[in-house]
Amino acid sequence: MSFYSDEDTSDELGTLGWYHHDLSRHAAEALLLSNGTDGSYLLRNSNEGLDCFALSVRAKDSVKHFHVTRKDSSYVFGFNEFANLHDFVYHFANQPLLGSDSGTLIVLKSPYPLRVEEPSIYESVRVHTAIQSGRTEKDLVANAPSLGTKEGYLVKQGAFVKNWKQRWFTLNRYDLKYFKDKMDEEPIRTLDLRACSAVQFDYSQDRVNCFCMVFPERTFYLCSKSAVEGDEWIKLLRWKLSQLRKGR
Repeated sequence: MSFYSDEDTSDELGTLGWYHHDLSRHAAEALLLSNGTDGSYLLRNSNEGLDCFALSVRAKDSVKHFHVTRKDSSYVFGFNEFANLHDFVYHFANQPLLGSDSGTLIVLKSPYPLRVEEPSIYESVRVHTAIQSGRTEKDLVANAPSLGTKEGYLVKQGAFVKNWKQRWFTLNRYDLKYFKDKMDEEPIRTLDLRACSAVQFDYSQDRVNCFCMVFPERTFYLCSKSAVEGDEWIKLLRWKLSQLRKGR
């Protein structure tokens, strides 16, 4: 895998394929934990000032952040100074950054690219971050692929016997799948959002935090554990539908 992209070659940083300039600390952690592997790393801007960066590295089930400072054309990390980022990466690919509390050595193994073949990986973090900040689906990136992902438990009403059962839901691309339990590999059913005409709050049920999804053959009634969680599901689902309509 190449470390560099084909963008502006006048500045090494601008040509770095794993430089996620404006990615926040929270989003970096979500990205690496959700889609990276042990040793995956990326560089991002630090809020400590100009020429200050943060190297975020996944170490098994956590993400460690290290300060990196640009000094003229070199990069300073702790007591080490490197002429360029290539030397920096080469050094720490062969020498551990440090040992964690559990004795695990942290080594740079694979750069997490800014551009990935599956846009949903990066867009899902951007969508989640936007929703967490209280913005609506209308505030999300207009030209972003409608590929955000989400998962969690929802309570679903049965089709024939109108009882309510907890199910594990996963949303990926245009597929909303639900499983009997989180550990199950095969879904009970897969709903294609391209056939969904509306997602809206529902107050007809004797339950709180409910919303419904309207399909030609059936309307699905779902309830979340909290109003915040329900709002996140609705915003993301509506955003996906809006992107689908734009593509028609």
